[in-house]
Amino acid sequence: MKFTETKLKDAFIIDIERLSDHRGFFARTYCAEEFQEHGLKPVVAQCNMSFNYKRGTLRGMHYQAYPATEAKLVRCIRGAIYDVIIDMRPNSPTYLQHIGVELTAENRRALYVPDMFAHGYQALTDDSEVVYQVTEFYTPGVERGLRYDDPTFEIEWPEPVSEISEKDMNWPLLEKTTVGA
Repeated sequence: MKFTETKLKDAFIIDIERLSDHRGFFARTYCAEEFQEHGLKPVVAQCNMSFNYKRGTLRGMHYQAYPATEAKLVRCIRGAIYDVIIDMRPNSPTYLQHIGVELTAENRRALYVPDMFAHGYQALTDDSEVVYQVTEFYTPGVERGLRYDDPTFEIEWPEPVSEISEKDMNWPLLEKTTVGA
């Protein structure tokens, strides 16, 4: 695997390294030892999947606060998504900064989302499918979120939002949020 650190401290884009022959190719998509060597959490507590019927569907911006912060390894296995993460760690040099990365079934790229990063994505194709490896169990009492259109972040989503859950539409703006509380 090829680990490329993003401009956000501790967040990585992970590309596969293909071993190809006449049958196709083989590639490792996860290795606990390699994750540990790069300072990433190697624990996998849950694996999750989401499917989106329509292009423009938006999910996020979600994170879990202490004591159940979670890191994620996100990969699009069908179609394409625009994946966005925001550093919500108050003591981080990249606090409140964000990046967006296009993850597609074709590029087979993954995004490592560290603890205390808000995460969300927009489907760029109909019938997109996403898988997540998560380092902590889902814990409803510490679930947090931010509005996808919060003016603090000025996220430029590539498509108009066609579908969004009521819950995601009603997350508070950052100015009305206590980070980590």
